[in-house]
Parts: sequence; structure tokens; C-alpha cells
Amino acid sequence: MRLHSKYVVAVMILCGLATSPSSAQRETQSKNLGAISRRAEQNAGSQQASFTSQRLTADEGLAVIAAALDSHIHVRAKRDCSHLVHAIYDRAGFPYSYASSSDLYAGTPEFERVAHTQPGDLVVWRGHVGIVVNPAQHVFFSAMRSGPGIDSYDAPYWKHLGKVRFYRYVKGSLAQNASNARDRGRFLLTHQAK
Repeated sequence: MRLHSKYVVAVMILCGLATSPSSAQRETQSKNLGAISRRAEQNAGSQQASFTSQRLTADEGLAVIAAALDSHIHVRAKRDCSHLVHAIYDRAGFPYSYASSSDLYAGTPEFERVAHTQPGDLVVWRGHVGIVVNPAQHVFFSAMRSGPGIDSYDAPYWKHLGKVRFYRYVKGSLAQNASNARDRGRFLLTHQAK
């Protein structure tokens, strides 16, 4: 059940995550997405000072999905799955050090393994990674053979890749704090005692 990216919105409607909004609704949705982004930036700023780890919230997960559906991500040069996911998270305001799908499957400090998924979580196999769109229907977004699109992680093609794992972004991770400091023109120095 592979779908091209141009069918993503249609599937989102069927999944119950999107509707055909009026212009007033689109304006409200745009304001809500902006508020989510601002909240995420505020959370990242407060996390930088304390280095406290918190998982990505459901609202922030929806911001990741919005970044995935943003056509600007799709029109760039063809990307493999791990680079596409990395670019989407970065665009949504949740940077992390690039990691291949195999690295993500093994585990990284920026992501914590979870049993119960929410939109925006990673769905990872040993050789592929995507972003959970609708956990109830097991739908995810990733780079497919035909380009970025959505599919069910219960489809036979994905099941043959082996056991799937799910990970949630950890806000306040060292990589995110280093990225935030760099973006603000400051340097985050760490010292390792010998």
C-alpha cells in the first residue's frame, strides 16, 4: 500500500488527522502551528539551561508531522530515509546529530525507546526509518522507492525487514543543546576529565 506524497493529504483525511479547511480554518491552523513551534522553542530554551530530559509532547509530534508534510522538504534532491527524517526533525525545531537507520535502531542519546507510540515518533527497522503519522492505523511517513510517502508499518514489505522499534525524541539532549547554542551564536563547552 505505498502511496506517493501527493496522496498524503487524502490519506490524512481518511486517517482523521486532517480535514479540508476553509480559509478561516487554515488561518487558525497556521496560528496554532506557530504557537506549537513557539512553545517548542521556549521548551528548548529552558531545557538548555537545565539539561533536563523530557520526551517530545503530542503537540510537538504534530509539529514534526507538519514539517514532514511541508512540500519544501520533498522537492529537494532525493534523500534516503535517515537523511529525510533528520531534515524533517531539524525543520520542526528538534535537531539531533545525524544517525543512520541502523544507529537509530541500536539507540542514540537523542531518542528513547517507547512501547506506546504517538505522532512524530520514529518507527525504525535495522535498515529503514520513518515517522509515525497515525499510531492507531499504523501509518508512517518515510522515503519510499517512489519518493517520500506514507505506508502501513504492518504491510508485508515492512514486516519482512524484521522487528520494528519505536523511539521518541528526547528534548534537552546534549546534541540539541549544542545545536541551540550554536544557532544563538554561543558555544557550549563540555569538559571530560581524564
